This record gives sequence, structure tokens and C-alpha cells, in this order.
Amino acid sequence: MSKLRVQSFALSLDGYGAGLHQDLHNPIGVRGLELMDWFFNTRAWREMHGQEGGDTGIDHRMAMQGFDGIGAWILGRNMFGPVRGPWPDEQWKGWWGEEPPYHVPVFVLTHHARPPLPMKGGTVFHFVTDGIEAALQRARDAAGGKDVRLGGGVATVRQYLRAQLVDELHLAVRPVLLGRGEHLFDGLDLPALGYACAGSVAGERATHVMLRRQP
Repeated sequence: MSKLRVQSFALSLDGYGAGLHQDLHNPIGVRGLELMDWFFNTRAWREMHGQEGGDTGIDHRMAMQGFDGIGAWILGRNMFGPVRGPWPDEQWKGWWGEEPPYHVPVFVLTHHARPPLPMKGGTVFHFVTDGIEAALQRARDAAGGKDVRLGGGVATVRQYLRAQLVDELHLAVRPVLLGRGEHLFDGLDLPALGYACAGSVAGERATHVMLRRQP
């Protein structure tokens, strides 16, 4: 069976994966972009945006690993956009412009139905209203034997961890303190849920920590 993987999930030293007040102007909350500084400097990020240059060290290699063998994605509603509640219309098509970086089917968790949204480059957003397990099953079916990547946000990753559905978790821990925001480990006892550290490596701007669910 394919794995459910969390990859390149940026985290502050005090455990926050997003800041306060997420909105159109602060997609990851106030100060949230500080968590992503390790990624913004890599060649992986620049190539995704049609730019040249960028670092090719450990941070770059860890980011690139997150795309290997991925056949589908799962996103929480907030990762797709800032719109809350029922969809007022279908104008919002994500943060990424006409060609999102996924290039595979993406399943967005929501309480409000919406037709599938095909985009350039092979990305198709599917909006799932019947829960995290249904989204995972649909993503696995669409992945065709490849792995499924769980993109977040924080609350969505927590849900899947609590349900013991995440197989591998790669955290990019940044040396910053947010103090407030969305705490990834809030209410979670990871050892009791079967998770253990599987290794770590220091990158240029983040420490990369790998967790795995034990059989």
C-alpha cells in the first residue's frame, strides 16, 4: 500500500507550524513566512517559479525528496485559500496562479461541496466533504500505487497523526521562536500513537527531522 507522507513541513523551534491571523495577506499567519525561509533560498523553490539560481545543498535535496514518488496530495481547506465557510463563488482557484506546483490530483478537505477544478500542468483540485479517511482513500486510488503527500495545514496534519494514518513525517525545524500560533503537537502523545524519530540532518537554514510510524 502507498504511504501517506508529510514532507518539508516547516516548524518553529517551539513547535508552531503557522502564526496567528492567517488571511489573504498572511497565508501562514503573522511571521509565518519566517518558517519557510529555508525553502525560499533553495533551487527547488526557484525552479518551481521559473527562476534560476538558488542553493543546492542539504535543504534543496530534502525539498526535492518531498516530490519523489508522489501520485496525489491532500490539503486542508486553509491550505487552498483564505475563503471560509460556504464558497461565495468559484473565483478563488488557490494561491498558485493558473499552474499550481502539484501536477497530480489534489484532494482538499472542506465542509462545503464544490465541483472539481482542473488547472494547467495536470493539477486537478477535488473537494472532499466526507472526512479525512475518505480523502485518503480517494487520494490513494488516484495515486496509482505511488505515495500520497499530506500538505497541511497544522490542524489537518494533527488530525491525520491522531488517527495514526501518517506513515512518515519530515519536519524542517527553523531556529526561530513564534511564541503563539498553531502548535503542531498540541494534544498529541506521539510515542503513544506509535511514532518515533528515525533520523535528523542539519541543513543550511533548517534541521530536518524524520519521524516514522512503527509497525
